[in-house]
Amino acid sequence: MPEKIHNLPITGIASFAKYPICTDLDALDDADVCVMGIPYDMGAPYLSGAKFGPRRIREVSCHYGRGDAGFWDPERLEQYLAAPVKIVDGGDVDMDPMEYRNTFDNVEEAVRKIISKGALPVMMGGDHSVTIPIARALDMYEDLCIVQFDAHLDFGMRINTNGSPMRMVSQMPHFTKMCQIGMRGLGSNTREDFQAAYDYGSVVIPARKALEMGAQEVLKMIPKAKNYYVTIDIDGYDMNTAPGVGSPSPGGLNYVFETDVLEGIAKMGNVVGFDLVEVAPQYDPTGITPRLGAMTMLAFMGFIMKEREMKGLLKHQQA
Repeated sequence: MPEKIHNLPITGIASFAKYPICTDLDALDDADVCVMGIPYDMGAPYLSGAKFGPRRIREVSCHYGRGDAGFWDPERLEQYLAAPVKIVDGGDVDMDPMEYRNTFDNVEEAVRKIISKGALPVMMGGDHSVTIPIARALDMYEDLCIVQFDAHLDFGMRINTNGSPMRMVSQMPHFTKMCQIGMRGLGSNTREDFQAAYDYGSVVIPARKALEMGAQEVLKMIPKAKNYYVTIDIDGYDMNTAPGVGSPSPGGLNYVFETDVLEGIAKMGNVVGFDLVEVAPQYDPTGITPRLGAMTMLAFMGFIMKEREMKGLLKHQQA
């Protein structure tokens, strides 16, 4: 075949941001980042459809395929995700439609493999229950804080659903700190659930308070830790910005605020991975929700890799 000079977004296989595909996780030795999809939504008791999120995010992310050139940010005056950063799309975790335990085991195994190869796991849901097996796979880290962006507290009692991941994370001994940002509105969880989160020691910052404070003040409230894991529920954004979700809620966060906080987290400590969940594209014919998800993922990947580059931690970085 002739050389692909133009590599337009509408051509080729729709990998995440047109990064190379590497479905053999044993071959990740050269990768700094591995993006994987978890097309699972059996944990959604109300509106399903988040299983289609990874595929749609990949499709729209092709618009941002820049390869080794990376991205220039005219606001921060920085170049992000340029060579020598190496990013691959690891495909999707295998799903068992009849047994969630098998699916969760597959997710945990994939995350462990990515980490063992020295790559950053970036996982696309899927509903928010997929954070549970991801979190289980992080038990090699100490002094680990989880930061959640979400309209809902997710501290419910229905285990292994998208309403309970943060309660289940709180029961994992390797997580010692928690911060939850963006909660709002009716039905975010019960009073008892909020009290359970407070009793655990979670720092809960509702959406209105977060926006009134601003990103820099919010960053001061996030617990100090050596390691951070971040879980981003797309419904943490306002429903005007992200209508394609199973549980949309008005009065939410915005892209500038959230990416400013994500940039700050990347500077606070070692980000060991992150997920972005709950994109349900069939509820958004405009496609802005998966596009917002793709841009949020690329931005956070850029912030994390920039910090690693400054510390000389990239695999192919010149001394």
